[in-house]
Amino acid sequence: MATNDVDAGGDEVESPDNRQPAPAAIKKTRRASPRQPARPDTRVQEQPAFVLHSYPYRETSLIIDVLTRDFGRLALVAKGAKRPHSALRGVLQTFQPLALSWTGKAELRTLTKAEWVGGLRPLEGDALLSGFYLNELLVKFCAREDPHEKLFNHYLATLHHLAHDEPPAIILRAFERVLLRETGYAVAFDRCTQTRARVLPERQYVFHPDWGVRPARGDEPDEWPVVSGQTLLDMEQDDYARAQTVQQSKLLMRFLLNYHLGGVPLNTRQILLDLQKL
Repeated sequence: MATNDVDAGGDEVESPDNRQPAPAAIKKTRRASPRQPARPDTRVQEQPAFVLHSYPYRETSLIIDVLTRDFGRLALVAKGAKRPHSALRGVLQTFQPLALSWTGKAELRTLTKAEWVGGLRPLEGDALLSGFYLNELLVKFCAREDPHEKLFNHYLATLHHLAHDEPPAIILRAFERVLLRETGYAVAFDRCTQTRARVLPERQYVFHPDWGVRPARGDEPDEWPVVSGQTLLDMEQDDYARAQTVQQSKLLMRFLLNYHLGGVPLNTRQILLDLQKL
């Protein structure tokens, strides 16, 4: 049954997670989060953030899904943002560093100020599609109010690389690895998880989606990619100079993401695959 929040004006609003449900099919292997205390009334000023997604709310407002450095993913009501002369209208853009201020204690808080920080080139062409892919991954994998400062900083660096026309396929592999690790779904690629033995470049391995790296034995499910130890060592170092590493890492990360999403497809990934850009 859908639940409603109450905005700063006392009106009931539908929770954004009811309108765009998180993928419950994700098979979580990370430890359970401790019970969250009751939220105090908050007034946050000039928090570094990015807009991941927005959609209309009522006649003149928006609900924006944002990634913040210190508070994780949040939903904010941007009142009046759709009005032609709103100061927010031209600021709340995706892929641009922002400083956001908000107030409220419910799940849906009220945006009070947004400032463009700058420092990033606009994304265009393939880089723009890759940016939407990053945002979809963040929405799928990051729980609300679960901060990941390292992931936030890596997202900023990834946008910078994409804006400077670095190869999207390589840049996205590095981001996917950090995303899975920071959200609790992946471990190191350079050691076998159960034995702690070092990965050897000349051997063949598989990545058990729940347990991590182990040597390939030949009895794995057909959908499990078999990759060389050299590929795993390269991925751990974000080194994609070898053509084999580029190809095998693509298959491995596609498999891991699909597994943890419970087979739910990513819309932007399919577009990129259709264009042979991922």
